[in-house]
Amino acid sequence: MKLLSPASELGRWTLAWGEQLDIRPILLDPCAEGLSERAVAGYIAKYATKGAEASGTIDHRLSCSACRGRGRMSLMAACGLCHGTGLKPGLHLEALPVSEHARRMIRTCWDLGARPEYRALRLRPWAHMLGFRGHFSSKSRAYSLTLGDLRTARARHRSDQARQQHGLPPLDDATTLVLGHWRFAGIGYTPGEAIIAEHIRQRVQTARQIAAEREES
Repeated sequence: MKLLSPASELGRWTLAWGEQLDIRPILLDPCAEGLSERAVAGYIAKYATKGAEASGTIDHRLSCSACRGRGRMSLMAACGLCHGTGLKPGLHLEALPVSEHARRMIRTCWDLGARPEYRALRLRPWAHMLGFRGHFSSKSRAYSLTLGDLRTARARHRSDQARQQHGLPPLDDATTLVLGHWRFAGIGYTPGEAIIAEHIRQRVQTARQIAAEREES
């Protein structure tokens, strides 16, 4: 699968996905066989809280603290601390202890951060994170409580809160939940299943036609 990016001052790029592309329907029923919404949530949470240092970069900023990576204190005056480089004093991108791939990404962020049209992205202060400005959720690696435990506790709290508002007794581990009503969820195939079913129907129909022609001959 390939996708052509919109035109910009940097040109157009062809984005491609290889054979690892996997498209499957997300199932709301956690007991159903297939890809459940809980599994997808766990997968997203894993990478949404993953540090950029796992990709081989560093864990501290590269930009000068005085000019914040701009290299200038004003329009006419260069930064006296970094001497106009925007980097921390004594720091050189070529000497960073990172992989060559990470170095190219850091260099790209640093170069793009100098362009006025990308100033709002603050790419230079976040070049050490490959341009990523942080996670919406994070926790210490030494913290023993997992995100799954937090989600379970939050769901239990909201359940207890709702039951209290409706005057229902709290649930415990030995409580059996009885559903008093049902609702229609859907009927028919998913788009992928519909394609497979159509192929099977065509093959059966073709086989029947061939068998009928043989009997006539």
